[in-house]
Amino acid sequence: MRFKIYTIAFAALFLVSCKQTEKQPQEDTNQIVTAKVAPVSESLYEDLEGNPISLEEYKGKKILLNFWATWCKPCVEEMPALARAMAILEKENYVFLLASDQSTKKIKAFKANSPLDLPFIKFNGALSKLQIYALPTTFIYNEKGEKASEITGVVSWDSPEMIQKLKSIQ
Repeated sequence: MRFKIYTIAFAALFLVSCKQTEKQPQEDTNQIVTAKVAPVSESLYEDLEGNPISLEEYKGKKILLNFWATWCKPCVEEMPALARAMAILEKENYVFLLASDQSTKKIKAFKANSPLDLPFIKFNGALSKLQIYALPTTFIYNEKGEKASEITGVVSWDSPEMIQKLKSIQ
């Protein structure tokens, strides 16, 4: 009998102690205020000083955009021909840009050790998003800003045939 009394008392005590009490609203002095921040649109390209570059800036000009990497031997081997083609097409309304997705530090170091004066820029995206799966790859844009040609692999950029092809881009 004593056991039953202790059990009932214990159960009653347990039920009373587990009763939920309604919390009184308290003033929160440590409120965290979060503001929605508009996403910053990151440019796909930037110069070696970190300034954004948009291909729209070159509308009205033809653009030869060559994707390369410092570790890509064929990319480096075609650079002298790119430099000569750039000189040949200087009066043909062409802009040459050589874009790498490597760090700016690596691109600058490569440029410092290169005898060529080429317009190197940094690409901030994923090459796969542009459907580039091999280097070098070159996009050629017409004066309207439309991609007129895509070339994958090493090219003799200064050959008479290639110069003629580049001049004829519409």
